[in-house]
Amino acid sequence: MIRLNNKEEEVMNILWKLKKAFAKEVMQKIEPPVPPYNTVLSMIRKLEKEGFVDHNTVGKSHQYYPLISKKAYQKSILGHLLKGYFGGSPEKLLSFFIKEEKLTNEQVQDILSKYKKDSDQ
Repeated sequence: MIRLNNKEEEVMNILWKLKKAFAKEVMQKIEPPVPPYNTVLSMIRKLEKEGFVDHNTVGKSHQYYPLISKKAYQKSILGHLLKGYFGGSPEKLLSFFIKEEKLTNEQVQDILSKYKKDSDQ
């Protein structure tokens, strides 16, 4: 799966949240500065061409919806990050994150507790 640029990710986040939307609805949710309608439509069509979204025809308009789940995209991007920058080592990634975010031992323990709770379910 390819890495989307920031604006494409913003559009995908909007579609993941709304589940389905017309281009004008997507445009209303974009953070300023909002690109012109034709630019938004071009981004959506590019996402469609790349297999991220599809559409239903409603009258003369298209209502777009995601084909890829947010979780699948996150997993793919994290996999690329892990392989490309951390030699495939989750430990190196976690260590980097802990240091860069200056997490306290308490915060790390809280994260581990939440992970354990989620994995037990």
